[in-house]
Amino acid sequence: MENILIVEDDIAFAKMLETFLTKKGYKITHTSSIKNSTQLLNNQRFDLCLLDYRLPDGTALDFLQARRDLKASLPVIIMTAFSDVRTVVKSMKMGAAEYITKPVNPEELMMVLKQISEQEKTPSKTKEKKSKSAQFVQGKSHHAQKLQDFIDLVAPTDISVIIQGESGTGKEYVAMKIHQQSKRAKKPFIPIDCGVLSKELAAGELFGYVKGAFTGALINRTGQFEKASGGTLFLDEIGNLSYDVQIKLLRALQEKTIQPLGSDSLIDVDIRLIVATNDSLTTLVKNGVFREDLYHRLNEFKIEVPPLRDRVEDMELFINHFIDEANKDLQRDVQSLAEEAMQVFREYEWPGNLRELRNTIRRMVLLTQGKIAEADKLPSEMFSHIRIASSAPSGSNLKAIQAETEKEHIIKVLESVQGNKSKAARILNIDRKTLYNKLERYDLT
Repeated sequence: MENILIVEDDIAFAKMLETFLTKKGYKITHTSSIKNSTQLLNNQRFDLCLLDYRLPDGTALDFLQARRDLKASLPVIIMTAFSDVRTVVKSMKMGAAEYITKPVNPEELMMVLKQISEQEKTPSKTKEKKSKSAQFVQGKSHHAQKLQDFIDLVAPTDISVIIQGESGTGKEYVAMKIHQQSKRAKKPFIPIDCGVLSKELAAGELFGYVKGAFTGALINRTGQFEKASGGTLFLDEIGNLSYDVQIKLLRALQEKTIQPLGSDSLIDVDIRLIVATNDSLTTLVKNGVFREDLYHRLNEFKIEVPPLRDRVEDMELFINHFIDEANKDLQRDVQSLAEEAMQVFREYEWPGNLRELRNTIRRMVLLTQGKIAEADKLPSEMFSHIRIASSAPSGSNLKAIQAETEKEHIIKVLESVQGNKSKAARILNIDRKTLYNKLERYDLT
């Protein structure tokens, strides 16, 4: 039996979830706030968390930060309204395992729970092997060809690479492809998500530690630098590393040696480093968050991974790939999408990029009994959004115009009060929670 923590302020919906999951053999604990949930995390052990994105005292981001501070490792599934999918991307960056849209489909929920449970039970070596064998769908668009040309150019070398792109665009697959085409292909490819590492965990994870180096260090641990020696180390979300760890990373790259925490000895390492970021590292450098000398050491070659909305020509290839993958996982025999569904896919902006596309395809395949996945298997909000947007003449969407005007006004007010959100909320005559919601909606956080 798995212990699941449900963090949801809609009591009726939470009760429905609890009843359903209890019948499936899960043990459920329910709370309705970030504060209570973090207290529970501190005192109890859970195997998984079902987390509403918006809560009375914060958002999923606050919970994920608290989880990181508590060094809790439980997987988190975000439950969100369709309109929040853009902001959920931030949650994925902070280590959320998956998300599902409301209203929650029971079959989809069980599929996601099973998938995450299997991932958690899979030994790390097997995970590594699966990661290596993952397929890279090249595409046929101009953007895809340019991306492949860059991979072909840089792969045979040993220089460091920065891969930049929006969340969900497939940066890890690009890194993996570079490794597979390099002279290090037969050696390890080790991916590390820096976004889920706390300051204390990061140094030990990367460089290792000896028994007694700190409270809780009960055995010697080999760091990922040493494990990847001879191969490639991929650091995703590198901008999240603390300044102290950045110094150690720069030293390791320059001297090709590492020093485990609590040890006096140096270990020689030979790795090819590839890093990825959703944000501009040059901006982080200007803001004093990322070391300039480390940036220049990493920036030997940069690859920009295009968002899915710029790769419409590749859409069908990705769809077919994800349908095949979902058929194998879910024991279905879906052959294609109905034309109406394809039209929606072509017009939708895909803020979550390939990750969102994959999730949408898996949901459609799960709900389809025949060979053609119809448009009615799409989230209804997605279909409605496309219908409304496509029916309005360009530049005449009143809601869009009003939203843009509101966004500009909020920006001006925040500038006038030097970013003080309490003052801004008073001037705008709204409460702080409403202001925070608007800041997230307009990506001003």
